[in-house]
Amino acid sequence: MSAATAAPLHLLALNPALDRGALARDFAVNQRLQIRDVLEPEAARELRKILAQHTPWGLAWSAGNDGPHGRRPDEMAALPAAERQRIAQNVADAAQRGDYAFSFARYPILDAYLGRWAPDSAHDILLEHINDQPFLDLIRSVTGITELIKADAQATLFAPSQFLGLHSDSHVGEGWRIAYVLSLAPDDWKPDWGGYLNFLDDDGDIIVGYRPRFNSLSLFAVPQPHLVSYVPPFAPVGRLSITGWFRDR
Repeated sequence: MSAATAAPLHLLALNPALDRGALARDFAVNQRLQIRDVLEPEAARELRKILAQHTPWGLAWSAGNDGPHGRRPDEMAALPAAERQRIAQNVADAAQRGDYAFSFARYPILDAYLGRWAPDSAHDILLEHINDQPFLDLIRSVTGITELIKADAQATLFAPSQFLGLHSDSHVGEGWRIAYVLSLAPDDWKPDWGGYLNFLDDDGDIIVGYRPRFNSLSLFAVPQPHLVSYVPPFAPVGRLSITGWFRDR
């Protein structure tokens, strides 16, 4: 088949070797797990390319009672440097006080889809694939929650000096049941570069931490106390992923 007539790549082509029974048993123990090599390699590489080269980044942040906030990509492009510095300082000050805070780049895929920011873009197609039966069936079979009917999505980039503070995702009234992080980080992500998805117990000790891995899918039932650890200034790249929640309504 020639390149001109080749079938289009499915952006969430699942790895056929996944042992769903074993994954379901692992998830049942603590209501969380990280699935490695979840996609076919070609699909994962294409997704990383979309995020790294073809995603216009806005900003999400919160600083204690000031937030949460979100700026669209076009708004961030027009934001003066002084205002960017003010936002970063407010976030740092809130974190220093022990208040809930976060800062990361994002592209709100669901908002863009509904608002028709870029109709039929790769991001639109990705959202449709997330909500298509093959991917939904994987999540249902692994979590045992057959009532899951849809998911939202955002592309996220935790660049140096960004993080997501401790929280629990307690929006059960909105139908949130399962949070997910489809990681597309560099293959050789170093532990010193941070960006871990960490789960904590009531004493604040880390129970488990998932390293950002290329082509891995982290799933966890909400609410659970968790955070994304600080990416230090010396990290040479950012933590790329697609994140969101699977819902039962």
